[in-house]
Amino acid sequence: MRTGIRILGLDAPHTGPLRANRLPLVWAIAGLASLVPLAASTAASPDAATPTEAVASSAAIELVPLQPDTEVTAPALPDAAPAPSAPQETVMGRGSASYYAAKFDGRRTASGERFDNGAMTAAHRTLPFGTLVRVTNVANGRSVIVRINDRGPFSRGRMIDVSRAAASELGLVARGHGTVELAVIAD
Repeated sequence: MRTGIRILGLDAPHTGPLRANRLPLVWAIAGLASLVPLAASTAASPDAATPTEAVASSAAIELVPLQPDTEVTAPALPDAAPAPSAPQETVMGRGSASYYAAKFDGRRTASGERFDNGAMTAAHRTLPFGTLVRVTNVANGRSVIVRINDRGPFSRGRMIDVSRAAASELGLVARGHGTVELAVIAD
């Protein structure tokens, strides 16, 4: 015979009466499995002499037969938070990219921070400092996201200069330059 739980007068310390739909899952499992000491340890009142008295003073759990057509379901979980949407990207077009030489490592950039060839940063002539840009190597499809922290490039025909770390990810180190596509990432 299948059985269910009937909860009679459930009170929890400092919270007042609980409704059956707010019953902690541990108590429900303890009642089904007849684990009275577990329920007593979670609901013991300071004035109760024994664990059995603590359970009796806080709740009465009774197993009752279920009707054959009664369906037992788990309590509904709260709705999950919606998945974060992908950031919006504005394609700026294609152009040539190169990377910083090692001699610039540690020097100040136009934004005032020290240049780090191991960071994912880049120089662009007009984009504001702090702008995130997706740089995609057209030849191999690899892409990285860099943060604009400097002005440049000052070589004619170049659209962006990236750090050595970004160039390595893009596969630009061997040739020193390559054709890339830029897309600004909006927050």
